[in-house]
Amino acid sequence: MMILIAAGHTLVFAPIAPWSSWFAGELRDRSGVSDSLVTFWALPGGFVVVLVLLGLLVARAGRLGHAVPAYVGWAILAWGALGVTLIGPSGFLLAVVPAGLLIAAGVTARRGSRA
Repeated sequence: MMILIAAGHTLVFAPIAPWSSWFAGELRDRSGVSDSLVTFWALPGGFVVVLVLLGLLVARAGRLGHAVPAYVGWAILAWGALGVTLIGPSGFLLAVVPAGLLIAAGVTARRGSRA
């Protein structure tokens, strides 16, 4: 799910990103307009790459039969809640899905190890 969220985010913002201006140096020399900066932070400067890597790590752990600790889900939930608090209803609401799944899996794994 995390990989899908990151891919969706990329599909929405990549076509409108001013890539040529970025590579020309507008981010380094601070000549970029606010829309350009916002788009940068929505793509390579934001959570997209990290979310893909975390999604791949969680998927690999699951395939190997390892449980991801529930605190990872709680951290994603807190991050999503902070995002919604700061900017209102947005894609941050989708954080509830992977967070809930990770929390449930972590709790289930912990209960199973006690038995």
